[in-house]
Amino acid sequence: MAATDLYTKGTCVWLPDPDEVWISGQLLQDLKLEDRYLLLQLSDGREARHPVASPSDLPPLGNPEILQGENDLTCLSFLHEPAVLHNLRVRFLDYNDIYTYCGIVLVAINPYEQLPIYGEEVIDAYSGQDIADMEPHIFSVAEEAYRAMIREKKNQSIIISGESGSGKTVSAKFTMRYFAVVGGAAQQTSVEEKVLASNPIMEAFGNAKTTRNDNSSRFGKYTEIGFGNHGDIIGANMRTYLLEKSRVVFQAQEERNYHIFYQLCAARDLPEMKALKLEAAECFRYTNQGGSTQIPGTDDLADLERVRNTLVVLGIRSDQQMELFRILSAILHLGNISIQASGRGADRSYINAEDPSLLVFCKLLGVERAQMAHWLCNRRLAVGGEMLMKPMSGQQAADARDSLAKHVYGQLFSWTVSRLNVALRAKKEKPDSFIGVLDIYGFETFAWNSFEQFCINYANEKLQQQFNLHVFQLEQEEYEKEGLPWSRIEFSDNQPCITLIEGPLGLLDLLDEECRIPKGSDENWAQKLYDQHQNHSPHFGKPRLSNSAFIIFHFADMVRYECDGFLEKNRDTIFEEPINILRASQSELVAELFLKEPAGGALSSSALKASIPNGSLHSEKRAHREHKQTVGFQFRQSLQLLMVTLNSTNPHYVRCIKPNDLKEPFAFDPKRAVQQLRACGVLETIRISAAGFPSRWTYLEFFSRYRLLFHGTVDQEELRASCQQALAALIPDPDQYCFGKTKVFFRTGQVALLERLRAERLREAGVTIQSRVRGWLARRHYQRTRWASLTLQRYARGGLARRLARTLRRSHAALVIQKTFRMVAVRRLYLLIREATITIQAFIRGTLARRHYWMLVALRASVVLQAGVRGWLARRAYRRTLAAVLLLQCCVRRRAARRELLKLRAEARSVERYRELNKGMEVKLMQLQLRADQQARETAVLRDALHAERESHSLEQARLQRGLLKLEAQLREQPPKSLAESLRDEEERRRAEERRAQEVSRLTQEVQSLQAEKQALEDKQAALCSRLLDQEALQDDRVARCVAEASEGLRGELEEERGRYQGLLKEFTRLEQRYENLREMSALAERSRGCQRSDSSQSLVVELPSPLSSSLSCSPTFPVAEFEQRVSVTSPSCERRPWSHDPSLDTLMGTVEVPKDAAERIQGEDLKLAYDAVRVANKFLEAQLISQRSQWQEELSALRQRREGPRQTLVPPVGPFPTELQDFISAVLSENAELAEQVDAGQRECRRLGRELGHLRHISTLRKALMTTASAADLPFGQEVHPPRWREQEVMGLLECRKRDEGKLIRNLITDLRVDCALSLPPGLPASVLFLCLQQADYAGDQARASSLCTAAINAMKGALKKHSADVDMTALWLKNSCLLGDLICQHCTHHAGRSVPGDKLPLTCTLSEQQRLLSDLSIQTYQQLLSITEARLQPMIVPAILESEMIPSLAASGGKPVGSRKRAGSDSKSGTAEPITMATVLRELGALYAALSRQALPPTLLEQTFRQLLHLLAATAFNNLLLRKDMCCWSRGMQIRYNVSLLEEWLRSKGLQTGGAMASLEPLIQAVQLLQVSKRSDADAQALVQTCTALSSQQIVKILMLYTPHSDIEERVTLNFIRTVQGLLKERLDSQPRQLLLDVRRVFPVTFPHSPSPLLRADQLTIPDSLKISFLRRV
Repeated sequence: MAATDLYTKGTCVWLPDPDEVWISGQLLQDLKLEDRYLLLQLSDGREARHPVASPSDLPPLGNPEILQGENDLTCLSFLHEPAVLHNLRVRFLDYNDIYTYCGIVLVAINPYEQLPIYGEEVIDAYSGQDIADMEPHIFSVAEEAYRAMIREKKNQSIIISGESGSGKTVSAKFTMRYFAVVGGAAQQTSVEEKVLASNPIMEAFGNAKTTRNDNSSRFGKYTEIGFGNHGDIIGANMRTYLLEKSRVVFQAQEERNYHIFYQLCAARDLPEMKALKLEAAECFRYTNQGGSTQIPGTDDLADLERVRNTLVVLGIRSDQQMELFRILSAILHLGNISIQASGRGADRSYINAEDPSLLVFCKLLGVERAQMAHWLCNRRLAVGGEMLMKPMSGQQAADARDSLAKHVYGQLFSWTVSRLNVALRAKKEKPDSFIGVLDIYGFETFAWNSFEQFCINYANEKLQQQFNLHVFQLEQEEYEKEGLPWSRIEFSDNQPCITLIEGPLGLLDLLDEECRIPKGSDENWAQKLYDQHQNHSPHFGKPRLSNSAFIIFHFADMVRYECDGFLEKNRDTIFEEPINILRASQSELVAELFLKEPAGGALSSSALKASIPNGSLHSEKRAHREHKQTVGFQFRQSLQLLMVTLNSTNPHYVRCIKPNDLKEPFAFDPKRAVQQLRACGVLETIRISAAGFPSRWTYLEFFSRYRLLFHGTVDQEELRASCQQALAALIPDPDQYCFGKTKVFFRTGQVALLERLRAERLREAGVTIQSRVRGWLARRHYQRTRWASLTLQRYARGGLARRLARTLRRSHAALVIQKTFRMVAVRRLYLLIREATITIQAFIRGTLARRHYWMLVALRASVVLQAGVRGWLARRAYRRTLAAVLLLQCCVRRRAARRELLKLRAEARSVERYRELNKGMEVKLMQLQLRADQQARETAVLRDALHAERESHSLEQARLQRGLLKLEAQLREQPPKSLAESLRDEEERRRAEERRAQEVSRLTQEVQSLQAEKQALEDKQAALCSRLLDQEALQDDRVARCVAEASEGLRGELEEERGRYQGLLKEFTRLEQRYENLREMSALAERSRGCQRSDSSQSLVVELPSPLSSSLSCSPTFPVAEFEQRVSVTSPSCERRPWSHDPSLDTLMGTVEVPKDAAERIQGEDLKLAYDAVRVANKFLEAQLISQRSQWQEELSALRQRREGPRQTLVPPVGPFPTELQDFISAVLSENAELAEQVDAGQRECRRLGRELGHLRHISTLRKALMTTASAADLPFGQEVHPPRWREQEVMGLLECRKRDEGKLIRNLITDLRVDCALSLPPGLPASVLFLCLQQADYAGDQARASSLCTAAINAMKGALKKHSADVDMTALWLKNSCLLGDLICQHCTHHAGRSVPGDKLPLTCTLSEQQRLLSDLSIQTYQQLLSITEARLQPMIVPAILESEMIPSLAASGGKPVGSRKRAGSDSKSGTAEPITMATVLRELGALYAALSRQALPPTLLEQTFRQLLHLLAATAFNNLLLRKDMCCWSRGMQIRYNVSLLEEWLRSKGLQTGGAMASLEPLIQAVQLLQVSKRSDADAQALVQTCTALSSQQIVKILMLYTPHSDIEERVTLNFIRTVQGLLKERLDSQPRQLLLDVRRVFPVTFPHSPSPLLRADQLTIPDSLKISFLRRV
């Protein structure tokens, strides 16, 4: 098949475009030989015609969609510029991937945004991995260089280049950070920290803001990081190139000077900066020319603080820092010195001696002001052997001032670099190899290009030449390795351009020659260039309209250089007189900067030790303007040294691309990108690859992918022969492919052709399969249709029969309904007529009855009127008679009352004063009585009043009735009254009844209102009560919730604190091991030097202090040890100190009521005194504890009463809360909370008192020991005192070890214990034996020996752990024994508060709290060692077993993506002979650990914690690698990974470890692989995806979706719209997951050891084998 056959309908091609550089289009018809144009539809919808005059005019073909976003550009089927540009654009804009491989080059696009892809978890993910399988990253290049250095023992270099603003400095920083993390420093000074600390300093002194970059490096830097034999950093060295010194005195618009100047101006208000006389940056000429003194988002003051801290790290003291800042400030003040013109024609100049800037400048540098002012305006000339002084014009003086400023800054920069190199230099060990990081400027072209751009582009020409040769060499080595016939590949060699610049009579030679001429000029130099090269070199050109410019055709682009300023910048003129003044400075640093240099110049010093200065001074014999060595000459020599260094190393390339000039995040300008790709050599790499065989497949990969194109049976043993036979039939042209030893090579486009053939074969197979499936579906459809028809007929006939029966039933029912309806209608009419008749009769009869009734009423009314009139007349007569009688009675009574009044007045005169005296008391008594009875009797009084009122009303009514009856009887007896009297009496009676009725009604209403008020109060009371109860319940719930939350918080803090403590313990273990190593080295050094003989009387045994000496020291139990240290009882020369009676102690004993009889019985002088002091202290402490305990108990009871009181006395109100009641309830609740806190405090104090009482028990034990010792005080000093025997008959089952056998016991039981013997022991046997011996020593009263035995056992266990540091079984054994020994001591120890020893166990009397702490630490260290051993074994297995192993055979045979086998140079090739790592290997390791732990009978909770930690490591490592490997993110691989994880889950369930958090550790990995398997098309899929992946963060979900790549034509890519939908849904959910992309592999879960009380331990229960050789122990 010819290449033109690929141009078929629907094929994607690329066309040139003025805006987008390249635009894609699809062919609307197949290409025919006779066609003169191609009809295309562009991506924007337009149709276009592309002329095709010959096959060479055909547009470039587009790659298949499955290759979009490929990691390596060389893996594309079609290698050309549009394919490269499109792939970079897709990765950068659609997938936010800024790194892409291009063969051996890493292309890095600056995102102008902070990305979370540089954390330590990412470094861990790349460390030790095969970077060919990982996502492109700057860390992959660093890992490749580091592993190549370790493996090949050869120096490496990382060359980072690019335009200003492309991210070179950041890439270099991340590279050095990777080396600092992966290769930790072996020295004590933390060299990796110093390497990282050099970056802020170099950025401050060498970086500045430009129009293209806010942090542009204005110098080249090559950093060599030295590594030791074990791959650890031991030193570093830095070289710099071509510092842009002109920026010190001039900045273009919107640019800044170097950062350090603005940082000093920002810190001008600091106290230590006051002496520098600094002002704002706008006030200095050297910092305000660009007009932009601030960078958005940058804090200059904070940056200066960071610089000062890093200077301290690098060993530059604060006084030296201030000297440095004085020089920098002096440069700023130098720029503000005003130079005035004078003389005729302004040919002279002067500086005012009182110029404030001059004063500050001279003061800061410590130089003479008058001399500096004079020599800034004059210069010295040597004429005829005489020295003449020549004045300078104002412009010349200003130029000299600026030259001085540039030279001072250049010298200061060189001094800073040299000091950094001194701080970074390896102190003792010589580096075995190094990795160099070159951060150098890329190719530059501007509207105005001068000397700086010329040097920069010259350096890039040299680097490009080295790059081309290296790429060409790698291609040649690959072909030779595979045994291919070698044919030379043409590539663009830029050696002619380099010769034009640096060759004989080249541009640099002519420039140096013109600089040596006294009257040389830029115009003369330009003319020499035209004469020498215009018609002789194809890389040189002359502009048409200019005689002061020239053109060089570089490899990247054509650049026009302006000759103005070339000579001046090359000379870098500086006069010697100001330098001599600076040499005489009072400042040591200033004088050091300007020491006279040797005649060889700066390059005479070793280039490997310091950077080459950018200028030099005159020699003594030649005190003129020019340098002995020009800047161009120095730069050429330094560049040659750099090329020599790079050629001696294995280079790695990073090309940084600037996506746009506006610094917008994730914005891609194709024009700028193509320009940089051409300039940095990426397209040249593509061209070299495309010129040969860019697509390379191993035979197995080719067979797996294209086996369906093979015909007949294929023998997998002879894959090469089968592939050769198949390719001969598929590709007729043998020049399009070639067979190597292990790979088959294809030229450009052939893989696309094979993919097309494969797609056609799959399409044919699909059509065949579809035809068979459709036939089967049609037959099944016919059978189902026939069965359905028969079923429908049967159901239809049955339905018709049921319909007829239903019709007959309905007809019969209609007849019955009609009959019934007619009967009901007739009956309803009859009843209506009957009801109407009865109604008429009733109305007639009622009318007649009412008429008769009204007649009777009228008759009765007349009778009533007559009776009323008569009654009124009778009542009027009665009232008159009654009034007369009452008047007479009143007169009589008034007279009697007056007489009585006179008597009372006489009596009142005698008791009036008594009433006055007791008036207040009566009122108070009445008020108190009323107040006391008011609330209690209110309801009863009202009820009694109502009852009394009712009784009085009934009595009054009965009395009135009796009176009425009496009056009626009198009326009957009396003659009839007149009508008027009758009416009057009747009227009075009626009024009396009305008043009585009104009174009754009023009283009834009052009673009802009182009852309603009472009911309302009762309801309110009940509601308030219920509400108070609810509030109390709510408060209790809130308190319970708060307590639960506080408990959770405290538990979390406890876990965090435990984790920190265990981390510190791990670090302590590491430092202890380091100390042991240093001690061994010191001992070896001492032995090697030999021992010098000294006087025996002065010889000392010197031993290095151990870091555990302080913690392992055990104080003696009795205070007798102090006396033994003070007075030697065995020395006859030391007399016994006479005891003097202390009266103050007797007084104190009498005060505290301590009896003296016990003390009098003790004859030992010091012992007696000590015993008295202890008794006094005990008495004081007991009295204090008793008083505090009673006081706290009283307060506790009072607090409880106060807490319960309000609940009992408070009447819960009902109904709505009044404001006062709410305040009262709130106060009560707050008081309850305070009381609860006080109760808790009291309980805590009670616990503290309990602990102190436990301490008192210990003191009482001490008192008994003292008394026992006192009984033996009568013995002489040389006689042995036998310890007391307590309960000798009761204690049995101990082991006794003699003092001389303790060392032997420790050796046989711990130190020299063999592995085979240890594994056969019962679990915890060594700990049990040690504890029984310890318990027997304590029971015998030798507490010191018990403590020392325990300490020795702990130290021996530590030594055994170090001895078996890689053995899981032995580590598990000592983990069990350390835990068991700690538990046994804890159970039998009585010195813990609130803990009592059971009656069947013998308590320990000695204090072993320090040993308990050491045992706890030892358990944690043993646990950490156990994890470290297993993690070290599992680490290399995780990725191959979980991600790469193919446990499902059906998925293993599926074809992969059409990517060639192009392993990078530094990738480790996996050996095919080694045993493949599968999940069975991982499960075998986990099973071995489980068996070791189970063999020692460790608690299940400890096993769960162990495997939770290990499963987190497995899941986190696999998950991180999944996120960094695009080839793993597909459906088939997700199925494989899910199956592998299911094996882990099944293993955990089989061991019963699924409940300890291990299963939860696997959840992120499980959800990640589920995300690869689910459908990813519709919005419903997005919603389900977000709801399912709860253990993944938003960044992780989006990253997996972007990495998802179909590995076959059946799968589809995840569309960008779907990803945007998922991102929108993720923003709505509350994401509790961390924002970091990768999981923290180094996360350590704190371990807790469960306390498991053991049964009574007896010696007769232990089975001690003879192999332990501890038969010298005696059973007690």
